[in-house]
Amino acid sequence: MGSVRRASAWLGLVDDNGDESYYDEEYADYGEGSERADTWVTDPRVRVATEAAEEQGRRIATVTPDGFRDARGIGELFRAGVPVIVNLTGMEPTDAKRVVDFAAGLTFGLRGSIERVATRVFLLTPADYMVMNADTARGGDGFFNQN
Repeated sequence: MGSVRRASAWLGLVDDNGDESYYDEEYADYGEGSERADTWVTDPRVRVATEAAEEQGRRIATVTPDGFRDARGIGELFRAGVPVIVNLTGMEPTDAKRVVDFAAGLTFGLRGSIERVATRVFLLTPADYMVMNADTARGGDGFFNQN
């Protein structure tokens, strides 16, 4: 019995039945040149999620600026067509106001939109994105609209 298996049995995480039957053929140690050397080769059709997201344009950036000097990074992401969530909760109120003013000008200039998500948290969306809230997702004009 391996040391990890013994430790797991001592902690009560696995049954201590004394046999080594937990080894499968699938996990056997094959050396170089053996017939099962390709056991851990990844299927080339599988892509890492971040690569696929970048290719399809499905990215959202979250930025928590420390000061107004970080506004440039927000602008560069937004100009690249990436929706940006700006969290201003850790900033001084004067700097946070400057960043909001900058973001409002940025979204106006690039025909995007800015929306307050929470207190001092804003969502900047490019022109080709549509933000849906609960009312628009249901297709109604509001809660009391009874067609």
